[in-house]
Amino acid sequence: MSHFYSPAVFVLVFFGAWCLCAADVGDFAPCLQFFYMSWPPKGLAGTLICQRYINQYRFATLYSRPRRSPLFSAYLYTAPAGKRPLASWKYEPQLAYPGADGNMITFPPGPVDQNVVDSQAVEMDYTHSTYSRGHLNPSLHHQSHEDRSATFTLTNVVPQKEGSNEGPWKALEQIVNKTLVAYCLGRAYVVTGIIPYQTEEHWLKNHRVAVPEYLWSAYCCPNYNNSLPKELKDTFPTYAAAIGRNDPNSTEEIVPVNKTAKILFRGYDVRQMPLETLEMYLKDRFSTVVSVFYEQCSGSD
Repeated sequence: MSHFYSPAVFVLVFFGAWCLCAADVGDFAPCLQFFYMSWPPKGLAGTLICQRYINQYRFATLYSRPRRSPLFSAYLYTAPAGKRPLASWKYEPQLAYPGADGNMITFPPGPVDQNVVDSQAVEMDYTHSTYSRGHLNPSLHHQSHEDRSATFTLTNVVPQKEGSNEGPWKALEQIVNKTLVAYCLGRAYVVTGIIPYQTEEHWLKNHRVAVPEYLWSAYCCPNYNNSLPKELKDTFPTYAAAIGRNDPNSTEEIVPVNKTAKILFRGYDVRQMPLETLEMYLKDRFSTVVSVFYEQCSGSD
């Protein structure tokens, strides 16, 4: 599997370390807060976006320009409050214009600037497609209205089948929510990403936005309640929440299919696993060592 590099990439992978350098998407340093020990995942390359909304940094995204979709989004979990915001889809001006204001902008009702169209996914890419807009950083995992609204940027979503988005993957997000609310005593760091197809890429109808074969997610909670129920003993301080199928026709080597599931959700199963197992699958698919959390989320932050 090839890696995804931008001509003016913000982060360079060099001997396993990240270089915070000048870039076309602004300063990324303020978004190191969203990673355990200020340590972004290693092994994947792309354009790092420090996602900013209403002049505040909300979360971080590793974005693939060739795919016009994210490789992962990283955020601090907070217990949700209030209703889910209405979808007001946004874009990142700094991807289209180097040096532009880093605040995400709501798409206009009319034609979209061609530089924006060329640089990232736009609403028309998803119109009349067979895919929904699947959040990597979900609105459900945030408390403030502004943080929840900020997740509605197309640089945070990937083409996701409705059977996954409204089925097993949605159930997983709710399980993570309940688990962290009940047992995480401090900050909880979450990274959610994608696994591309191994050989030929799949695309939305117009061949602009790449479709992932799987989604994955992992959390890190270094400070947690030691009085865990037996079934959760192995899920702290870190756990790879899951790998989820985004294609019912994929093989069952990574995620087996529950043949008794409802027809609508059949083939979109989610498999929960330890972090080490997730990283093994990521290494196999990306052909490089991928480390999600600093020292496997050991110790306190």
